[in-house]
Amino acid sequence: MTLLAKMVFKAFGLLLPGLVLLGHPQTADAGVVRKVPGEYQAVALGRERVSINIGWRFSRFASNPDSLSYDTMKEWILPSGNDFIVNGAKHERPTGSSPGSDVEYVQASFDDSEWEVVDVPHDWAIKGPFHAAGIPNSMGALPINGVGWYRRNLTIESSDTDKSVFLDIDGAMSNSAVFINGQLVGGWPYGYNSYRLDVTPYLKVGENLLAIRIDNPLNFSRWYPGAGLYRNIWLVKVDQTHISQYGTFITTPVVSAESADLDLSVEIENKGNASRQVEVKTDVYVFDTKTGQAGTDAVTSFPGATASVAADSKQFVNTSVTVANPQLWGPKPDQEPKMYIAVTTLLANGTVIDTYETRFGIRSITYDANTGISVNGKRVYVQGTNNHHDQGSIGAAFHLRAAERQLELLQEMGCNALRMSHNPPAPEFLDLADRFGFLVLDEIFDVWKEEKIDDDYHVYFNDWHEPDLRTFMRRDRNHPSIIAWSFGNEIVEQTTSSGGATARELRSIVKEEDSTRQLSAGINNAKAGSEFADAVDIPGMNYQGEGRGTSFDSAYPSYHSTYPEKVLWATESSSAVSSRGTYLFPVTSANSTTVTEGPGMASDNLSVSAYELYAVSWGSSPDKVFGMQDRYPYVAGEFVWTGWDYLGEPSPFDTEARSSYFGIIDLAGFKKDRFFLYQARWRPNFPMAHILPHWTWPDRVGQVTPVHVFSAADEAELFVNGKSAGKLQREPSNYRFRWDNVTYAPGELHVITYKDSEKWAEETVKTAGEPAKLSLTADRTAISGDGHDLSFVTVAVLDENGTIVPEASDAISFSISGPAEIVSTDNGNPVDFTAFPSLTRNAYSGLALAVVRSKPGTSGEISVRAQGAGLEGAEILLKVS
Repeated sequence: MTLLAKMVFKAFGLLLPGLVLLGHPQTADAGVVRKVPGEYQAVALGRERVSINIGWRFSRFASNPDSLSYDTMKEWILPSGNDFIVNGAKHERPTGSSPGSDVEYVQASFDDSEWEVVDVPHDWAIKGPFHAAGIPNSMGALPINGVGWYRRNLTIESSDTDKSVFLDIDGAMSNSAVFINGQLVGGWPYGYNSYRLDVTPYLKVGENLLAIRIDNPLNFSRWYPGAGLYRNIWLVKVDQTHISQYGTFITTPVVSAESADLDLSVEIENKGNASRQVEVKTDVYVFDTKTGQAGTDAVTSFPGATASVAADSKQFVNTSVTVANPQLWGPKPDQEPKMYIAVTTLLANGTVIDTYETRFGIRSITYDANTGISVNGKRVYVQGTNNHHDQGSIGAAFHLRAAERQLELLQEMGCNALRMSHNPPAPEFLDLADRFGFLVLDEIFDVWKEEKIDDDYHVYFNDWHEPDLRTFMRRDRNHPSIIAWSFGNEIVEQTTSSGGATARELRSIVKEEDSTRQLSAGINNAKAGSEFADAVDIPGMNYQGEGRGTSFDSAYPSYHSTYPEKVLWATESSSAVSSRGTYLFPVTSANSTTVTEGPGMASDNLSVSAYELYAVSWGSSPDKVFGMQDRYPYVAGEFVWTGWDYLGEPSPFDTEARSSYFGIIDLAGFKKDRFFLYQARWRPNFPMAHILPHWTWPDRVGQVTPVHVFSAADEAELFVNGKSAGKLQREPSNYRFRWDNVTYAPGELHVITYKDSEKWAEETVKTAGEPAKLSLTADRTAISGDGHDLSFVTVAVLDENGTIVPEASDAISFSISGPAEIVSTDNGNPVDFTAFPSLTRNAYSGLALAVVRSKPGTSGEISVRAQGAGLEGAEILLKVS
């Protein structure tokens, strides 16, 4: 029996054949393990990784209940980053009693039976209510502030006494401090980074109390950050001599269709008090991301090596191998994202003491100043979006299915790249990027030493920038989707000499950690030739490329002439704004207009016209951006701001709305018209024609109501109530056909488009009648009974003929029966302040959403129902298995 066959992966009571990644076992891909089960174990020889997501007690305090703070605990927390400090002295833990040891919440004797029972990932703020005291709308107006305490027990067996035990926290927002049995173990201030604590010295056989304190100030983020233990938490038990956290790094320096050279670095850690002689072996298998399994036969093996690791020290083992006829990872749709998994084992005296697994992909990246990015020798024009980390109405708590849905819709639009704005994502999100075949710009900081708001990361930068940057890169470096790192976004000090010095310091760290990828940053003010711009390999233009606002003054030419060897791209482009399904008149005749009261904006209902021609003062419509990109063909592409709407930053209604207008897809996951404009640009061979606006305007009979069509066709002919309004030719760099003089009369719009003189795509839009009934559809009608899987159920308000009523705003009540619950509702309206858990939600532009989650360990049929006054109700049946 092979080593792989001996491995055990226990989840949901199933024994899965083949190999499943233990480095991220919760993210085995579609159809295998969709979510993190509450207490399942991932067991390999010598290593055990246990999810401790289930069964926490939680309480939030709006004011400080314990007199603790980061400042009072700082000297005990700083050593948590020691493993990632290379430059300068590590921090010594103070002797004596640690702060907080007398706080009642860290005592096993404290009665927490009145506290809320929660499972993590958990975002305490998302349930609301809105208009939280002291929280600006820029942060979502939700109660993110305060101190949150989480408590649960850990059981340690006598067989664990000779092991090293680690607590792995994938993300805690923010200023987390960890206590075990009344003692402060450590913590981490930056809420977006994953971190590990060695909890071995604090544990005893039997029951142990784990208490985690979270502390969020009122004003520490420019967008909605979430609050609490919002990502997964793990307990890792391993031999005292083991592979370190993020202890493998696989690079592919030479890649062709015939062969690929692999370089492997393995870091071995000995926590024991005696030197240890170990043998290192690594086998490589094909990894099937669709099944979450590896092949049974190794495709190659790295040469074995031996190492003598001194007590309480670390040592690297480096080795190389060649893979014949490699299956290459490449971005869709033109390539396939093939993956491998390397299984590294440590042996002492012939006995396996640790097994560690690393997913990776074999691919080459070429950076060329004139052609941009090439993967495996094929040029890939970057069609990217920026994305904040919240998942709409379910908040910042990470749900794999919600992230999967986000990526499915972006890929349908033609998006092939993601910028992690402006912070490290959940580890599973990058697993999905690998599987879907997205390119990734992985970003770490929004702030350095100079603040953007009072309590942001500048408070911690001096102490934490090195451990934060190194741990972020080591965690993510084996993902083939990542093609570049970003060390900052719109950094305040980017135009100063001090900012240049910091940029050089951070660049040095980046290159020490990974010399195979290039470095970028989002630049909004620094000029070509500045110290800041000098420090990056790929200058990223935030709006400077297309010209801010109505200006056509582009920074691309000056950057290209100053840095003829550097790739350029737009790290943020457009910043167009719109309210889904809302159209305002008159319509601008320009191809890009700054949104102000009157042109494209209505303050009475806080809406922005969905003709998709309006942008904030620093931004531009997509139409203008396309033209400017084509003017400078050496530019590698763009990351649009943003793919999805997100909580917070509700420009242009900064103090009145609760979520953004920037998204191509709204907060509920409904497509705005802009989706089809980008689809026309990014999928030019996909037959598609999209008409806007809707054609139900009882108050506009006889008035001019412009009709636009988004398409990549060569020609388009519009018919209004059967009469041709004319055939138009598509102009270069333009994907919008405009008939700006159409007079409204109820009836029908129909467009026929042509490509290469042949009919290509058609669409019809009809005038709707009065609201008569509801319909329900689900993105998935069968979900897993793991307590984590989701179905997104859409309700539409229809007239008696089944046409969506485009301005319907009826109140809809949801109900459910069966082994599932409705965890939130939404409608995509940035000014709807109804709490997300509410089961009653007004439709917005004819649509609303209910998010259904299965109950753990269940199966059976779910009935979801929707009712509205004066409307025929609807029901949909879902299956849990």
